[in-house]
Amino acid sequence: MKATQLSVFLENKEGRLADVTKILAENDINIRALFIADTSDFGILRMIVDKPKKAVDILKENQFTVNETDVVAVELLDKPGSLAKVLGVLNDNSLNIEYLYCFLDTERNAAVDVMRIEDIGRAIDILQGAGVKLLSGADLHEL
Repeated sequence: MKATQLSVFLENKEGRLADVTKILAENDINIRALFIADTSDFGILRMIVDKPKKAVDILKENQFTVNETDVVAVELLDKPGSLAKVLGVLNDNSLNIEYLYCFLDTERNAAVDVMRIEDIGRAIDILQGAGVKLLSGADLHEL
């Protein structure tokens, strides 16, 4: 139940983020979720897209540094405490979350949380055992 996330290295200069989104749009690639972590010199754009393999090829052709990363996506009820429960399960099992970002799926009244976890295989087993709904890569890319 892994999903593919793209991580794009961006120099911290005007127009770089606009360039990425324009290239993806011109190639009919839809961004489902994104998060940017930055420093004064560069940023890392992390995103889920509907066509990850095509996006990697297109971005590399346009001289962007891009990597694919395995992440876990969980679907939670959009109500207080849902995320705390999942994080508690991971914490109780000494699983470290490197980063996390969320978005809402209003059609299903759900929150989708995308997580990079250091031991992803073990995390998947533990989350499934705890009854947490995991989204496959195909599920996530089609939202």
